[in-house]
Amino acid sequence: MGRSPFDFRFHPFASLHSVESALDLERNYYNNLNLSSSSPSPLQPFASGGQLSEINTVYFSWPTSSRLIDAAEDRAKYFANLQKGVLPETLGRLPSGQQAMTLLELMTIRAFHSKILRRFSLGTAIGFRIRRGELTDIPAILVFVARKVNRRWLSHNQCLPAALEGPGGVWCDVDVVEFSYFGAPAPTSKEQLYTELIDGLRGSDPCIGSGSQVASQDTYGTLGAIVRSRTGNRQVGFLTNRHVAVDLDYPNQKMFHPLPPSLGPSVYLGAVERATSLITDDLWYGIFAGNNPETFVRADGAFVPFTDDLNMNCVTTLVSGVGEIGEVNTIDLQSSIGSLIGRQVVKVGRSSGLTTGSIMAYALEYNDEKGICFFTDFLVVGENQQTFDLEGDSGSLILLSGQNNKKPRPVGIIWGGTANRGRLKLKVGLPPENWTSGVDLGRLLDLLELDLISTNEGLQAAMQEQRNSSAAMDSAVGESSAPDRSLLRDKVESSEPLCLGMEQV
Repeated sequence: MGRSPFDFRFHPFASLHSVESALDLERNYYNNLNLSSSSPSPLQPFASGGQLSEINTVYFSWPTSSRLIDAAEDRAKYFANLQKGVLPETLGRLPSGQQAMTLLELMTIRAFHSKILRRFSLGTAIGFRIRRGELTDIPAILVFVARKVNRRWLSHNQCLPAALEGPGGVWCDVDVVEFSYFGAPAPTSKEQLYTELIDGLRGSDPCIGSGSQVASQDTYGTLGAIVRSRTGNRQVGFLTNRHVAVDLDYPNQKMFHPLPPSLGPSVYLGAVERATSLITDDLWYGIFAGNNPETFVRADGAFVPFTDDLNMNCVTTLVSGVGEIGEVNTIDLQSSIGSLIGRQVVKVGRSSGLTTGSIMAYALEYNDEKGICFFTDFLVVGENQQTFDLEGDSGSLILLSGQNNKKPRPVGIIWGGTANRGRLKLKVGLPPENWTSGVDLGRLLDLLELDLISTNEGLQAAMQEQRNSSAAMDSAVGESSAPDRSLLRDKVESSEPLCLGMEQV
């Protein structure tokens, strides 16, 4: 693949000696103001119970597991106490601690300063600083604004700091990115693409798999991945978006390929068994990602078990145009930023076919028109200013491009393209670019209690296990006596949802 005007390829630290942090670029600015840049007094991390404990490094201790399951309302108090305990005023001086290097550290710093960031921005994300249209290796909080202008035209109170400092003196750069916000969603183009690959995904291929068109009563989307349930008789089915599979205007959430019965020939694939749309951020990330007590992550997924009547010889785990895939790439927030940001990705969808792009940012935080705070996991930008997805690609698998001849690994699924809400202006002199939102696949599979099936051999083994499990359950039911109907009715009426954010459809 050629080098695009917006090059997201990761550069090792050693190869970018000429790229400076924003702190280096603004050092003279602070010196001209005769402001002290001396080191702050030793800092101490906040410990549960509101007391301070000593630490030998500038890195902070995250709260114990008992604090991770506290109610969301406690987070505001937590960060307030943490700020009183360890956060010095950084205005007018430069941080002297260690630079943030992991996803978790950047998320913590952003949460620390969420009030000031929200006051000046349309949203924020974590990633690398962008300079002259290229992604550097400088960790930064990306701040999206409606218009990026020279600081000469801003008052002092309107300027964002060049860097932000978090617990224990860990700091990162702040990078401002222009976002041309459209406001209310604009109508999306209905223009269709036609290639041999896309025609195959829409029904001309004899097999169905990742990238194939699936449809409910009147909604098209894309089959994301072949999966199996971790519970019950471990049914085999497929994963797609909830907004593709679930339409509350219809009593039965049935899925078909390639068309719904009302529009043409179709094969019934199965009915939605479980789905999720939104999940609270503390359950999704397992940390205090922000101090807003009501913050939700877009976890747009649905599991559709294949019906027993479906010919499973027509189901494949191969991705059209890509081939075999590897295991799920799980995202560890303790891992380095470069393990995710800047990585090249590929997707196959029923509308735009095979496209390539790069992960620009993670954990995008924004407020909707009603002021409710939301997160979305991935921000993907297509290569060479091409759109990464089109309407109808929802549910498509996002694959990390294979390195050193390794198989591409699934990392997420698309839940929406935002070309109809706004575009990112990443380089002076070039038009704004489209971007795509994605869901963290590893976390979504855990929430829905599913496992990815990545090989046809694994699919055959999973089908055999399902048959064995079903036979064992049928045998157990046949040998047992009929249950008391009154007790069964009481049990059903007192049952509760499996977990927050997951629906039994």
